[in-house]
Amino acid sequence: MEEALNGTIDPACLQEPPLAMDVIKQLNMFEFCLYFILTLMSCISLLLYLEQCVFIYKKLSYPKRTTIIWISGAAPVIATMSCFGMWIPKAVLITDMTSNCYFAVVVYKVLVLMIEEFGGSKHFLKRFSGEHFKINTGPCCCCCCCLPRVSMSRRMLFWLKLGALQYAILKTGLSVLSLVLWTNGNFDLSDLEITGTSIWINPFIGVLTITSLWPVAIIFMNTNRFLRHLNIVPKYAMYQLVLILSQLQTSIINILALDGTIACAPPFSSQARGSLLSQQLMIMEMFIITLVNRFLFRRTYDTLPSEAQENNHNSKADLQAALVEHDV
Repeated sequence: MEEALNGTIDPACLQEPPLAMDVIKQLNMFEFCLYFILTLMSCISLLLYLEQCVFIYKKLSYPKRTTIIWISGAAPVIATMSCFGMWIPKAVLITDMTSNCYFAVVVYKVLVLMIEEFGGSKHFLKRFSGEHFKINTGPCCCCCCCLPRVSMSRRMLFWLKLGALQYAILKTGLSVLSLVLWTNGNFDLSDLEITGTSIWINPFIGVLTITSLWPVAIIFMNTNRFLRHLNIVPKYAMYQLVLILSQLQTSIINILALDGTIACAPPFSSQARGSLLSQQLMIMEMFIITLVNRFLFRRTYDTLPSEAQENNHNSKADLQAALVEHDV
């Protein structure tokens, strides 16, 4: 029975993802236009992001400008990596892991941004030290209403930062390990056997993801009322949307492809076609998010003082101090 079933399957459906040149040769006019438009979208996203980086670099001081550049770059980076994955199907594992590693850093940067909007850790603690923060927020404890509130302190803030930072560090390390195993033929997303490496690494990454999202949600739920004039709610919503589309949507499509729900279309196997659909959807979605983020982050900032102005200000301050000392 299985032999008869396998005889009816196109051999291309059982092969690895095709080479980029094989994909180009198979494109008809409609597919070529689709690829061109999606590539143009990803290029526009990247160009808008680079222009925004120059604008923010001129208008903001360190470290806030670095944080905003990281966060606003999530959608363009994912769109660019998805474009590479669309044209080069064999590189999908690398492009996906690159996008996920970048977003892992963004999770930590979102927490840092909310703290920096209060003037940094020192001013944040000065304002909220001793206040009781509720921790029954998503994605871990949204249903645990009985959890007690926790007093904010320097140690509490350290653990919140560490909870978000661990994902950026461990995710990158596990991605490098997965790529090393993949080159040796030991890492395969379609291998769901208990002896496979992906069945152990991917759930562990899922736990790390949930653990890192919790501290960010705690800070946001307890401080967003003070930052509404800075559009922190739509900024946080865009960050959550990127999370859902880049993690949850991709996982659902991959599961459907592994299950065979997404049909094979030579030269793409079912799994390769699922990855292709995911990359194409991601480019369109990240393009729209890039435009929204541009509106949210490319706003009017106070112009940074030039070096000459700073030196002049410092000279006046020194002169005033000397006069005061002389009067005394």
